[in-house]
Amino acid sequence: MEIIAKSKFIRTSPRKLRLVVRALKGLSPAKAQVILAQVNKGAALPVNKTLKSALANATNNHGFKEEELKIKKIEVDGGPIYKRMRPVSRGRSHAIKKRTSHITVILEGEK
Repeated sequence: MEIIAKSKFIRTSPRKLRLVVRALKGLSPAKAQVILAQVNKGAALPVNKTLKSALANATNNHGFKEEELKIKKIEVDGGPIYKRMRPVSRGRSHAIKKRTSHITVILEGEK
């Protein structure tokens, strides 16, 4: 059975989040939380929060134990880009792209 948790509109670029997520595929959720606690990146916080949400969904809604679960897939997709302008010399402006992300965690468990 698959348990899904999503976090949307995270104000971190997908490229930064994918650096953290790449190390977690195929691990147990307990090991993944230990790794996320040790990673010295700000992007680890929303990934850890989404992983905890998926664990809570599995234990409270579906009756799984934490030892029975495994991370099947973690995806980081790009969200909408907020476009802002920064004034520069000669009356011109440069574009600033504030990127957002969507995180999807899929846990797999056997009952």
